Order: sequence, then structure tokens, then C-alpha cells
Amino acid sequence: MYIDRKEVLRYMGYRGQNIGHTTEKLLNDCIDEVASVSKESFLYEIFDVEHTAEGLCLKGTTLTLAGEDIGKHLANSEKCALMAVTLGLEVDKRITFYSKTDIAKALVFDACATAAAESLCDTVHEKIETEARSMGFETTTRFSPGYGDFSIGIQKELAKVLKAYEGIGLSVNESSIMIPRKSVTAFIGLQREKSDISGHSCESCDSKNCFFRKGVE
Repeated sequence: MYIDRKEVLRYMGYRGQNIGHTTEKLLNDCIDEVASVSKESFLYEIFDVEHTAEGLCLKGTTLTLAGEDIGKHLANSEKCALMAVTLGLEVDKRITFYSKTDIAKALVFDACATAAAESLCDTVHEKIETEARSMGFETTTRFSPGYGDFSIGIQKELAKVLKAYEGIGLSVNESSIMIPRKSVTAFIGLQREKSDISGHSCESCDSKNCFFRKGVE
């Protein structure tokens, strides 16, 4: 498992300052522990896209992707990959335990787990990209429920379409929260031309006061 230290420090709120010996050791310990207890699992499926007045429909499913932002993201896509990844329940259990016994470790462990989940997303994205190119397509960046005006309420139906619980043990509660918590779902468009859309990034995000922004002016 690859965990990007720079990403972990960004999630922790560091912007280049010295983290000190104690924090450095805690960071290294948490990276090792997250790697040891994670159960990386993923699945994805590619669907044809139908553009309708109600939104984008993924053919053969019950999903209609409504919202201006997801519409722009997939505007030129003929197909769409739907993906889900998770680190498993043990990671959640450790975060809960440390939040009650060692708040500093809980924060660092949580940041490491978030970075690990994003790394797994990158791996799955590369697999989708390889498959897409074998079919003559380029891929867009990832776009997840909750980005822009794309409702997080779609999570439950998304998990149902992917059979995420049966496949990787990922479920969604009535509040649209994924369980395990260190899980990610996303849509990736497949289109004929190389995408010029930046997707959801610090540069394109409207949330100027976000704690995790990467130093964007």
C-alpha cells in the first residue's frame, strides 16, 4: 500500500513547516499501522451513458445523474465508469478507539487512512484508464457524490447498482454515509477526445475557505 506523506501532512493542516521529531515518529507509526490493518477492496463497472432532459442516465441501471456540475463533467462522455473503494472496517475501529484514548494519534491515523483511500482510488482509476484506452476512449478525472451540486443522496442507489455490499462489504446508511467510512465512490467519464476538464480540484473548487486547499490563491 502506498501512502503519500505529503498528502497526509496536507490533511493534517501542514503547509511546509517543520513537524518535529515526535510528530514525525507518530506519522511513521500511523502510516505503518494503516498499511497493516487495511483491507483494500474495490470494484468498478462501465455503463453506456444516455443524455436526457432529466439528466445523465446510465443504461441498464436505475441511476440518473442530476446536477449541472456532473452534467458538465460528463458532457462529452459516451460511457461512464462507476467505481467504489474501501479500506475495510478495521481502519474505522482503530480511528474510533484512538479518538477515545489518544486524540493526537486519532487525527494522524485518520489523515493516513484518507491518503491511503485516495491512493487506492488512483490505482483503480489507472485500471479503468487502461481498459478505456483498449476500447478507444480517454478518461475524465474522478467526480464523486457531494462535489459541487451533485447530491450525496445518490450514494445508496449507487451502492445498490454496483452491488457494493456483496462485492466489497460497502454499505450506505439512511443518511447517505458509507460504511466503512474510509470508502470512496466516483464516476469517471469515457470519451473519444482527451478531456480538458479539470474535474474537482482545489483550482476549480468554489470553497475558498476549505481547510484542505493546496495553497491555491
